[in-house]
Amino acid sequence: MRISNEKLRRPNSLRLPRYDYSQPGAYFVTTVTHQRACLFGEVVDGEMRLNHAGKIVKAVWDELPAHYPYIELGAFVIMPNHVHGIIIINDAVGAGLRPAPTPKKQHGLSEIMRAFKSFSSREIHKIDKFSSERIWQRGFYDHIIRSEEEWRKIHLYIEANPDNWEDDDENPDFL
Repeated sequence: MRISNEKLRRPNSLRLPRYDYSQPGAYFVTTVTHQRACLFGEVVDGEMRLNHAGKIVKAVWDELPAHYPYIELGAFVIMPNHVHGIIIINDAVGAGLRPAPTPKKQHGLSEIMRAFKSFSSREIHKIDKFSSERIWQRGFYDHIIRSEEEWRKIHLYIEANPDNWEDDDENPDFL
């Protein structure tokens, strides 16, 4: 049986065509572990209890503005096998109280997420039980937040995620 080149190509990007993801804006992002493995802890009574790998993911997320000084972080939650967060990309000149970065290209959302996944994987792989295991699936989901109402709904969704774990499509025990 012959497989055409069409079937060998990667699926189309989920990114919005011709949209500049380095421009200022707020972005809701979700990324999932490889094969949806529950690597970051467990939800107990509606509360996410992070294990060592989950704590590493949290620390790496919190450090992103140190690497990309023109971003701010909004709501964020780590679940057993995925994370949800809000990344705000500011204009490099108007990046709050931080000094403006040196005049180099401002990276976009894909680069920021690549770094998050790469940095967290590298640190998690230092733990013996994860030494050869792939941590993240390829790609990530994003949504451009376009209004205060969307911001509010997404923020509430992120905060309520542990409470809704039993009914979450990402929960391997969900029927």
